Amino acid sequence: MNILIVGNGGREHALAWKVAQSPRVERVFVAPGNAGTQQDAENVDIAATDIPALVKFAKENDIAYTVAGPEVPLCDGLADAFKAAGLSVFGPSKEAAALEGSKSFCKKVMRNADVPTADFHEFRDAEGAERFINERYFETPEDVPLVVKADGLAAGKGAIVCSTRDEALEAIDIIARQKQFGSAGDKLIIEDRLEGFEASILAITDGKTILTLPPAEDHKRALDGDLGPNTGGMGAYCPTPTIDDETLRWVESNVLVPTVHAMKRQRTPFLGILYAGLMMTPQGPKVLEYNVRFGDPECQPLLFRLKTDLVDIIEATCERRLSSIGPLEWDDRPSVCVVMASGGYPGKYETGKVIRGLEEAAKIPDVKVFHAGTKVDSEGNVVTTGGRVLGVTAMGDSVATAKLQAYKAVKCIRWDGAWCRKDIADKAMTAR
Repeated sequence: MNILIVGNGGREHALAWKVAQSPRVERVFVAPGNAGTQQDAENVDIAATDIPALVKFAKENDIAYTVAGPEVPLCDGLADAFKAAGLSVFGPSKEAAALEGSKSFCKKVMRNADVPTADFHEFRDAEGAERFINERYFETPEDVPLVVKADGLAAGKGAIVCSTRDEALEAIDIIARQKQFGSAGDKLIIEDRLEGFEASILAITDGKTILTLPPAEDHKRALDGDLGPNTGGMGAYCPTPTIDDETLRWVESNVLVPTVHAMKRQRTPFLGILYAGLMMTPQGPKVLEYNVRFGDPECQPLLFRLKTDLVDIIEATCERRLSSIGPLEWDDRPSVCVVMASGGYPGKYETGKVIRGLEEAAKIPDVKVFHAGTKVDSEGNVVTTGGRVLGVTAMGDSVATAKLQAYKAVKCIRWDGAWCRKDIADKAMTAR
């Protein structure tokens, strides 16, 4: 069979690489892909958001299943368009994808399903949000533990953590007046700031059955020690020892199951990847957000460890018979992914920098370099095209060994301005 992966990031490279390992697959296409997918699959010059062109390509190339990597095409209705054309797609409908596309929708689903999350308030303009802040924190302007969020999609950067009234008012101005996140800021969510440590729990669901994946931990902040601005993710590791089996079962019962049932009850059944971003608070796990696709970079260490044929899982999900898939098989060894980024990211950065050392890194055992922001230029060089450029992923007998292998590969790779965090997975080796 032929498989189409939609997207051009590290997540999509990992998906293409894993799908290509299936003995059932003849050809893997990636639209539009990157320099890495060009090596492991076949790139197609179609934007991830050009849904009509994707449907046309899938029809003309006998695509059995399409896997949507990023959230934007899903929120734009990719699954609906494919279904209308009689094509199978792994991913939720436009209505169900609103779990990620609208924080307001997501919060209301969780409230109705009694899923633990932070208290929140919704505003349609800056004035109302500012009035709320000024009135509620009139007497305590230096103690304002809040998060101000753009309601819509903002590439993982639409949440501003605040500690004072001035910071909250500035966040409102940035989102609602300056429109730094565009139309995503047409509506605001202000919620109580949760304290604890973050964890990512992903599950595959066909709307009835739920298969929970091993917990992973992302590193959102740009700098070591979880300092600096938020990013799309600077690295991840899997599994995280901070989530034990008892906690994982609790999250399944109190977060994933009620959410899937709530979506079914309101006639927006969810199919695909349900990603719960959690804050592990002293009061127990609480949901920060839902994503409706694999996280990037969590996808890379997860799929690196997966031994079950991913195509079998995709097919069973699309045919709503996920219950027929037995327990998923995983490599016992942990994996670590270190993101290498362009100089200046997550702010302004330059592109077109020639990347050296990829061949050397590829020779290191138990290492795979997943490409995110890359392309092959007219001279045959692999060059940078984005902020997050590579996801250097490794496995080892322990988290420490996996980290050592990943950073050994990182040292092989260079381009002008390249940088990364140095503490990915350190939390796994530090007692809570």
